Amino acid sequence: MTDLARDRDAIRDLLARYTYHGDRGRLTEMTACFAADGVLEYLGKAPQGPAAIAAALASGTRDARLTFVRHHITNPLIAVDGESATARSYFTVHSNFGPDHSGTYDDRLVRTAEGWRFAHRRVRIDWQAEGSLFERMASR
Repeated sequence: MTDLARDRDAIRDLLARYTYHGDRGRLTEMTACFAADGVLEYLGKAPQGPAAIAAALASGTRDARLTFVRHHITNPLIAVDGESATARSYFTVHSNFGPDHSGTYDDRLVRTAEGWRFAHRRVRIDWQAEGSLFERMASR
């Protein structure tokens, strides 16, 4: 496998680890996907660093009727440029109530001693179901 193919595979693995850990509420493992000064930009927030990201995500509330959440990521478009990379992916979120919301991840990534990590992840919500149990996220 070439270095480029290896890098793209490692980045796809990072995208999957973020998603799996986030869906299961494993904030320590999920935020380990960020560089030490990485930013998670979502819903007008932009905490920086794994500890601040975990604190911001833990401060939210989740409707008790949600028994599971699953993010499905598709079509990651990855461009590697030496020690940095970009990725853009579509996502759809399903819960025990069906399709809930969808959008786009825009990522800037950096190669660290631990492997590829998010330098900046921007979450954009394009659509949200009318009956969603999550706070209203989509622009209207």
